[in-house]
Amino acid sequence: MKQATPPNAPITLPSDLTVLERGWLSANNMLFQGQHGTALVDSGYSSHADQTVDLVAASLNGKPLDLLINTHLHSDHCGGNAALQQHWPELITRIPPGQLGEVRDWNPVALGYQPTGQHCPPFKADGTLIPGTDVALGDRLWQVHAAPGHDTHAVILFEPENRLLISGDALWENGFGVVFPELDGEEAFGEVRATLDVIESLAPLIVLPGHGAVFADVPEAIARARKRLAGFEADPVKHARHAAKVLIIYKLLEWQKKPLAEVMDWLGDTPYFCLIQRRFAPDTHVLQWGEAVIQELVKNGAAKLDGPFLMPA
Repeated sequence: MKQATPPNAPITLPSDLTVLERGWLSANNMLFQGQHGTALVDSGYSSHADQTVDLVAASLNGKPLDLLINTHLHSDHCGGNAALQQHWPELITRIPPGQLGEVRDWNPVALGYQPTGQHCPPFKADGTLIPGTDVALGDRLWQVHAAPGHDTHAVILFEPENRLLISGDALWENGFGVVFPELDGEEAFGEVRATLDVIESLAPLIVLPGHGAVFADVPEAIARARKRLAGFEADPVKHARHAAKVLIIYKLLEWQKKPLAEVMDWLGDTPYFCLIQRRFAPDTHVLQWGEAVIQELVKNGAAKLDGPFLMPA
């Protein structure tokens, strides 16, 4: 068995794999070139789509992109799908099971883009990634594992030879993505725990997360994620406020700068933000609750006010 990679040791990835680390508005992209052709895992947000195409094309150096897969269908992971499909018309796209019908009929409400006030241009899907099967990427076969919690339909990918994990938003170096099903009234904290159990059982040496740098201190990251999960389970309202902050900051990253009055209008018009407020702060008006969340973001240094404008810090 390969020994664990020391946390501070340089991380070396196989030659068939390139990680395009992006900012938080766009998920990271994992680009493969090998005996199984070329492939990309996740495509970033729509406002960065042209940049995604340029980055991938430059790395491929004239070769076409053969396969595009998504760990899940949140807008920051699949917002570049349409642009990539337009650039490479023969591109095959595979998505996690569970939402193929919504993609093929293109239902932005069911897919969550319209309720969250986010954008994702319509794209096509040719098939699904079935947990328990393998997908050929680069020079190796990667196992597909279900990873519900952050997203009901999410998958993670594991390569057992080098013990590499593409984790999407199921595990970051410091946490994991918002547990959206919990906000919809489903019990999903347990699914987060089960997904962390799966990751722990796979014992990856290196994690390629959906956001942030590639990391090797995997047991420590799992421990931090478990502690964070326990805090959310003990205080679901805390998780709800965290989710509200994420929605606001994510939109600010798209806008970069917006009059505070227009931000408040957006909050009042965004169905998902209103849903969170009704469920977790029913005795407070949505705009009062939104103002309090924004004040907390500014106090914590995640956002800042510049005269009448609100922007990410």
